[in-house]
Amino acid sequence: MVKLNSMMRYWILTVGCLMAFQLSFGKIYKVKTADEFKQAAGGLIAGDEIVIASGSYTGWSVSLNTSGTEKKPIVIRAEVAGKVIFTGEVRQSIFKITGNYVQIKGLSFEGCSLFKEKGADVVLIQMDATSYGRLTACTFSKNSVDAQFMPIVVLSGNGGHNRVDNCSFNSNVNNMEVQVRVGANEVPLYTLVDHNVFMDKDSVTWKAYNGGECVQIGQDPILLGNRYAYATVRDNRFIRCNGEPEVISNKASGNKYINNYFEGCHGELVMRGGHECLVDSNTFAGGTGGVRVNGTAHVISNNSFGNLPVAIRLMYGMAKGKIDTGFYIAASDCIIKNNRISHCNTGIIIGGGKNADWTGKFDTKRYPSRTMQDIAPFNNEFINNSITDTRVPTLTGDSKSTQ
Repeated sequence: MVKLNSMMRYWILTVGCLMAFQLSFGKIYKVKTADEFKQAAGGLIAGDEIVIASGSYTGWSVSLNTSGTEKKPIVIRAEVAGKVIFTGEVRQSIFKITGNYVQIKGLSFEGCSLFKEKGADVVLIQMDATSYGRLTACTFSKNSVDAQFMPIVVLSGNGGHNRVDNCSFNSNVNNMEVQVRVGANEVPLYTLVDHNVFMDKDSVTWKAYNGGECVQIGQDPILLGNRYAYATVRDNRFIRCNGEPEVISNKASGNKYINNYFEGCHGELVMRGGHECLVDSNTFAGGTGGVRVNGTAHVISNNSFGNLPVAIRLMYGMAKGKIDTGFYIAASDCIIKNNRISHCNTGIIIGGGKNADWTGKFDTKRYPSRTMQDIAPFNNEFINNSITDTRVPTLTGDSKSTQ
């Protein structure tokens, strides 16, 4: 009896361990159609995966509202990275994720044509009210949109700690690539955009060449610029990004832009609105500009600028501080320190956009602001900046208009 009981205990323990081992990996659903995806999505639990078979796909519009956990995320991935390609006309979001701890891996979106539909977000991927979601190792190439201000990847709604990393955005047309949507009542907090490559983006064809940012944090700098998103954009590469004058557009507060590399871009890293942002350890090699600053209490530090018309521009505004409403807020209380500027036409402009007249160029009922850009930058501190081989190291008050 003693030997039998010991043997039984051994087998019970062994079977229990095997079951726990299998459960820890979750279930894998392999799908080839949108209907198969939807069927699998309805039964997912933490740790499960949906694997999309290699092939080319059109006409998909699927959603997922199921959550994983930190140790057992739900994963949507390509059978073989780069071999699952979505293409063709897009009139509804291809993937809309509303669950937490969901990852999308290894998918490609190539030659998609997005058509704006009334009352609908038409994007390739949207993470809406998610937390700890991740979009990784995906490729977005030669995708186009038919209306101004249309992004292809959107993070929206209340949630936080979502990540877009190790993705490639190449030769997309007339669109914005990554948008963190900041609303009056909904803000995705602590978004991380890192280790991505943005490249070969031609100028948009829209009016005023507006709506072609690679990364946009916030959309309404006048009325919602005081909202804090706490996003971080770091360790990305921007190569020949010429979509519009703002390669990165900051329109919210409390964000960080760290260790990004810009080469040959026809645009700048722009503090269009918001306050208390950090721009640190970025490199700007050639192109049409470096950093443009409106708003208060930004820190611009440890950046390297070379072969540019202007490295840093601190701009005039129509209002000042965090309370007054203005179409542009004068740059104030910023710290500009430890930057290295070489082989530029002008190092630092203190007072860009002086006396620019915006009469008739924006809706003063929607944005109750004066139209003359005549409030100079003030209370800014310049510490230990190195400016060499530059024709004009610093210039106070130019007449170049803001864009």
